[in-house]
Amino acid sequence: MAQTVAEQIIETLITAGVKRIYGIPGDSIDPLMDAIRKNNRIQYVQVRHEEGGALEAAYDSKVTGQLTACMGTSGPGSIHLLNGLYEAKMDGCSVIALTGQVETDLLGRDYFQEVNLNRLFDDVSVYSKQILHPDSADYITWRACKEARLKKGVAHLTLPVDILRMPSRTNFEIKLESDLHVDFKIDPSEAEKAINESVKPVILAGRGINGTEKEVMEFAENIGAPVIYALNGKGLLDDFDDKVLGGIGLLGAKPSISAMGGSDLIIFLGTSFPYYNFIKKETRTIQVDINPENIGKRFPATLPFVCSVKTFLETVKPKEKSYKYYREFTSEKNKWLETLEGEEQLGNSSIHPQAVAGLLSKHVPEDAVIVVDTGNVTVWGMRNIRTHGKRTFLFSPWLGSMGIGIPAAVGASFASEKPIIALVGDGSFAMTMMELITARKYNRPVKIVVFNNSKLGMIKFEQEVMGYPEWGVDLLNPDFSKLAQAIGIYGDRVEKPETLEDAIVNLIKHEGPGVLDVVVDPEEKPMPPKLTFSQAKGYVTSMLREKLKSKE
Repeated sequence: MAQTVAEQIIETLITAGVKRIYGIPGDSIDPLMDAIRKNNRIQYVQVRHEEGGALEAAYDSKVTGQLTACMGTSGPGSIHLLNGLYEAKMDGCSVIALTGQVETDLLGRDYFQEVNLNRLFDDVSVYSKQILHPDSADYITWRACKEARLKKGVAHLTLPVDILRMPSRTNFEIKLESDLHVDFKIDPSEAEKAINESVKPVILAGRGINGTEKEVMEFAENIGAPVIYALNGKGLLDDFDDKVLGGIGLLGAKPSISAMGGSDLIIFLGTSFPYYNFIKKETRTIQVDINPENIGKRFPATLPFVCSVKTFLETVKPKEKSYKYYREFTSEKNKWLETLEGEEQLGNSSIHPQAVAGLLSKHVPEDAVIVVDTGNVTVWGMRNIRTHGKRTFLFSPWLGSMGIGIPAAVGASFASEKPIIALVGDGSFAMTMMELITARKYNRPVKIVVFNNSKLGMIKFEQEVMGYPEWGVDLLNPDFSKLAQAIGIYGDRVEKPETLEDAIVNLIKHEGPGVLDVVVDPEEKPMPPKLTFSQAKGYVTSMLREKLKSKE
C-alpha cells in the first residue's frame, strides 16, 4: 500500500536526520500529526505557541548544527512561526518549516484561514515551495532538507490538507549526502606581508573560529595580538587568558575598545561584525570567512580570504613577533575586571543585576549552556559571566528578539544533556512564559533566572540617552515564582541581597525545571564601557545630527 504524502514527508525528514518536530496540531496538518504518531523514529514536541516552537527548533539547530523542524496549521498557526524562523535565518540555523493550507479546490476563494503562505514565507526562506502533486512530495521534501542544510537557513513547505491525505507513488530515490567538505586553497603571501609589517595587530573572532580555538590562541601568541570576540564568539575563548580582552561594541569591554583604537591591522576570523563605527577607517583589515557573501558586507576588507578559519591558520605563517601588543593591555584588563567585580558586589538594600550574573558565573557548571535573552541581560551576560572557554553561550545576535530565553532554553535542552541556564528580563519572560508549560510537560531541566526590574530596562535607557523622558516602560508583573509553582515546577523569589547566593545555588541543584525571580535595581544602567551617562547622551545626539545632515 502506497504511503500518503504526509507519511512520505515524515519519512523523508527522518532520512535527512530530523529528530524532533516542534508545533501545535490543527485541522490542516492533522494528516502530518497522524504520520508522526505512527512513526516512532521522530519526536513530536507539543509547544504552547508556534513562535515558541520555531524558536525551539532554531536553538535546537544552533546547539547541534543539524536540521530541525517546526510546523503550524493554516492561517494564524503558520503566521506565528515567523519570528522564530527569522531568528533561524539571521543566525544560520537549518530549519524546515511545514505550514498547513486549505484544500486546493478552495485556494483563491478567500476561504476561512486561507493565507498566501508562499508569498508570506518567501523572504525568510532559502527554499519555499508548495506541494501540488502527491508524487512530487518526496522530491520536494528532500530538496527542502538539502537546501536548508547546505545553505544554513530556513526551508519552507506549504502543504494543502487534501494533498497530505493522498497516496504518493514515488519514483525518486532519496539519498542525502553527509556534510559536504570543501577544500580551500589560498595564497598566504599578502596576509603574511601585512601581518609582518604590522606592529599592533588585533584579532576579532566570531563563531567561525569554533573548533579552532587552540590554533587561534597559538596564532595570537605568535604575532602578539590581543584577541577580542564578537557576541557570537562569547564562550569559545578563555576569558582569563592574558591575550583575551573580552567583547567589543556597546556590550563589550574597555580594554577591547582601547586595543581596537590603537591597532594598525585587524584580523577578522569568522565574523562579519556589524558595528563598523568601532573600526577606524584608516586601519588595514584582513577578513576570513567561509561565506563569500560576508566578505566586505559591512566594511571594506583590505585583504579578503574566502576560506575556513582552519585553512587560513594552517596556511598563513607570519614571522613571530618579539613585541607583544597584547601586553600593553594587561593592566587595563585587570582594572576592567576589578571594576566588574566591584559592580558585582551585593548592595545593602537593592540587588545589582551584575551581582546576579556574577554569582551565576561563579556557580553555574563550567560545561553549561547559557542562554541570554535580549535587553539589559545581554550586557550582564556578555560582561559579567566569565568562562574558561568550556561554556556555550546562545544569544539572539542578529535579530535581537526579546522573548527568546525560555523557548531557546527548551530547544537547547532537547539538543544537549548539559545544564541549561537562561538569563531573562522580566519583559522578555512575559512574552513567551507559556513555554514553561512545555518544559514541565517534557520535564526539561532548564533553569530560568528572571532579572525583574519591573521595567523595559534597555528601552528606558535608550529613551534617556536620546533625551526623551521615560515613558511607557513600566511593567505590571506577577510573582513569577508563584506562576512557576502553579505550572508545577520549582519557583523561588529573591528580594534581599543576603538571600541571593543561596537561592542561585538551590536553583542550580534542583533536578527539574525551575524559575528564580530576582528583584533587581531598576536604575542600574547598561553603560557602554568607555562612556559616562552624559557622554552617552552626547554621543547619540551627535550621531542623530550627522544623520540629519546627511539627509539635507
